[in-house]
Order: sequence, then structure tokens, then C-alpha cells
Amino acid sequence: MGEVSSSSAVLLPYALSSVAVARQRIHSDLQEWGVFRTAIDDTVLVVSELLSNALRHAHPLPSGQVGVAWHRMDGHVEVAVSDGGATTEPRAAVPALSSLGGRGLGIVEFLAERWGVRHEGEITTVWAVVACPHPVNGHRADEDIPVLHE
Repeated sequence: MGEVSSSSAVLLPYALSSVAVARQRIHSDLQEWGVFRTAIDDTVLVVSELLSNALRHAHPLPSGQVGVAWHRMDGHVEVAVSDGGATTEPRAAVPALSSLGGRGLGIVEFLAERWGVRHEGEITTVWAVVACPHPVNGHRADEDIPVLHE
């Protein structure tokens, strides 16, 4: 039997305060959907990085907002942040150790199974797919399966 898909989408103000709102909303949805805590944490971090990058480097949507969406299906969550585009293409950087920034898409690249960029007219969407398996064998979503050491 296949897993039921679930999704949410929000338009948020083009403001740094929207990062906290998006983090809380996706955390709440994933917890309600029964996703493991560590997968929730990874997905929340990915959304934070994508949204922070959009707010730092891109223009708002024509509405003056930024869009954030997530869709869960078959043990994965695709998250997407849509904005009004930028003068440069989003790409993972390799910052110097002393750099204060430039690690966001590197973090996304590490945590996500894959990520990319879609362009639809003036709208740019940066998306990432994160593994989010359902708990099995009686485990609760708020606990992680213990690792047995030999």
C-alpha cells in the first residue's frame, strides 16, 4: 500500500521574520504527518537555508512576498522556495574558513538527496528533496530508532 501524500504552501512577507514562521509551519506539519524527529530537523534546516538565501539574494515575488511549499510522498519531502529571481543563479559555494556566510546551499546539498532550480517567467523556485521516512515497527515519530553498537 502506498503512502498518502500531503502538502502545504504559504505566501510569507519578504522579511527575515518569515524564516521563523516557515520553520514552525513545516515542523508542525511534518510532526503531524508522523515524520521522524531527525528528518524533521533536516527538513526545517533546508527550508531555513533556502528561504534565507531567497531573502538575501533575490527579489520578492510580484506580490511583494516569498512562497514556501512542501510536499510529502513516498518517504520524501520536496521543499520549494519561490521568489522574484536574482541577477545570479543559485549555486553551492566553497567559502573560506574565515567567511561568515556562503554555506547555505552547501548545507542543502549535504542534507538533501537532490536540489535544483526552476524558472517560470520572472519566478525562480529553488527546491530540495529530503528523505523523510515514516516510523515503522511501533516507533513514534518523536523518537528515533536506536542505533545498536557492536
